[in-house]
Amino acid sequence: MSAARPGRTHDATAARHDHIVAHLKAAGLGAPADLGFYGVDKPADPDDLVIVTGYKATRYRKLTTGQKTANKVIAAGRAPAEHGFTHLKNWRVLTKLRTDPTRATSLLRALLVLTNLEVDR
Repeated sequence: MSAARPGRTHDATAARHDHIVAHLKAAGLGAPADLGFYGVDKPADPDDLVIVTGYKATRYRKLTTGQKTANKVIAAGRAPAEHGFTHLKNWRVLTKLRTDPTRATSLLRALLVLTNLEVDR
């Protein structure tokens, strides 16, 4: 887990700064991600993707049925993590938190433990 960053930091910027792709490859893992991570992982061979994002539709290029299905599968796999973030947001202290992001990291880790205990009840 990396240190907390300001909320204005874009997902892709944080992933590049923390070398998420290299860490995932070293661990032999992959990760489903939302479209905020689109373009972070650009391997020479498309079969070597580590960060799997959905497909983006544009005004001129609509999604095919297969692409829509792939987006639904990725969204279903990401749902538990999104629910976890939602549970973390229940802690009101995070809405009032005005401190350096590096100091917030230990608070977030403690709240994550407490949230997991509460959700597992």
